Amino acid sequence: MCRWLAYSGTPLLLDTILYKPAHSLIDQSLHSKLGVETTNGDGFGVGWYTGDGGAPAVLRDVGPAWNNRNLREIADHVQSPLFFAHIRASTGTAVQQTNCHPFRHGRWLWMHNGSIADFHLIRRELALLVDPVLFNDIEGTTDSEMMFYLAVTFGLDQDPPGAVARMAGIVERIGREHGIEFPLQMTVAVTDGVSVWAFRYSSMGQSRSLFYSSRVDTLRELHPDIAFLQEVSDETRLIVSEPLGDLPGAWNEVPESSYGVVQPGADALLPFTPQAA
Repeated sequence: MCRWLAYSGTPLLLDTILYKPAHSLIDQSLHSKLGVETTNGDGFGVGWYTGDGGAPAVLRDVGPAWNNRNLREIADHVQSPLFFAHIRASTGTAVQQTNCHPFRHGRWLWMHNGSIADFHLIRRELALLVDPVLFNDIEGTTDSEMMFYLAVTFGLDQDPPGAVARMAGIVERIGREHGIEFPLQMTVAVTDGVSVWAFRYSSMGQSRSLFYSSRVDTLRELHPDIAFLQEVSDETRLIVSEPLGDLPGAWNEVPESSYGVVQPGADALLPFTPQAA
């Protein structure tokens, strides 16, 4: 499978989150503690917004994140208020740049950990449901990218939670029509550059790990001596496949079959149920 993180808040150098924590995403590329695989070396990607309202930038490569000089270079120089980062462990599709996350369409970024079971059996049927206007934008061969374009087809621009629910519903329906008992396993993050939505769901009710950071004001009270907490705003939040460290009170598990939204103002955590598309 894979590991990922989503950051939203005070503009920071990517290095601050990607490299500096004790169990950073770069460390997880070699030493994942909660993933299916310990090593996630089948490519990586970073997508970031500059805060000017434009489309995000994306850097992706097929090599492992732990020794990529280009990633190390940009992490020391790129500052962003909202960015995604992903390290990949392939579930069977090719190790190629177009299969690395995050995926981008317009202002949207999408990344995924998990799989569509027996994707090869239902790939064609799912592809035929993608809006023909969008179909040629699909560059790779992964189930993750197919899920993204199905969500765009089902109304991601208007209703992100509903679009993801309809995507999950159609994957489960078609999968079960082909005799696949548990078609879908997913932790997904998607953003339009303003809000971030994160989903934890699986057909068998045993989803991959996902955590969100506690409120910054709460952490300041618990740990007044940590400089980082004094430097970031109360709006700052992280969503991660596994915690970046062991700071007491910092991390909370996302409940099974739920989704959260990090947004200007109050964040929210809500139940998630696939819908018939």
